[in-house]
Amino acid sequence: MIDYTKKIKIVVSDIDGTLLSHSKGKIPESAIAAFKELQRNGVMVFLASGRNYYLIRKSGVLNFMKPNGFITMNGANVIINDKVIYEYPIPSKDVDALVKFAKRLRFGLTLIEETEGHINIIDERVISAHEKFGTRFPQPRSYPDHYDRVVYQAIAFCDSFDESLFLPHLQDCKSARWDEFAVDIMPKDSDKSKGLLAVLQHYNLQPENILAIGDGLNDREMLNFAGIGVAMGNARPELKEAADFVTAHIDEDGWAKAMREFKLID
Repeated sequence: MIDYTKKIKIVVSDIDGTLLSHSKGKIPESAIAAFKELQRNGVMVFLASGRNYYLIRKSGVLNFMKPNGFITMNGANVIINDKVIYEYPIPSKDVDALVKFAKRLRFGLTLIEETEGHINIIDERVISAHEKFGTRFPQPRSYPDHYDRVVYQAIAFCDSFDESLFLPHLQDCKSARWDEFAVDIMPKDSDKSKGLLAVLQHYNLQPENILAIGDGLNDREMLNFAGIGVAMGNARPELKEAADFVTAHIDEDGWAKAMREFKLID
């Protein structure tokens, strides 16, 4: 039997729906305690999110825990010791194409930069998606036809039909839908696993040294890449199928139970 206490060096966790419960509006106390116990046991803990660092900080999770590093914007940016060690932005031509379609189809578009984000309009679809996840709107901004700032990720607040109209025109991008009216747009060969690879290279570790845990479709590549992939009990069915282990629901102490299952904590 594998001794996971010796093999696992890093736990990589998604935030929304994995560590941060939106139904309760907080991180379960059991997860906070488990997070700190992991670090006391010599296991590094990274947060991997679709958010940028600014939005992670605004979520309030850093008031309760101090991660060893961050994989942000679905793998497009990796931060260790306050230093960016990896970055992979959306090509400028695809950003401009997104802006064009957002204006033509009249949907909200958030453009996420390294330390800030902006949105063009706020409509019912934007409000609905943000209310479900308890997140705040980014700063509104009128987008020029050519967006001359570096963008790592975008969120289009539209239905799947509108997505089918613009996505084929983004030659170097792919999408990951997380709400009926919200879809992440990112470089087509970028995902959380690419950020995780940068972390492994930084520490000279292997995938078998990683336990990854998440609940959404944008966690699938990360779970497949890691030595152990754990899906929350509240995860999407497709993610559960891809996972090595399915733990309990976030509101039933699922995060801490997963760490105990693999004997990383007592």
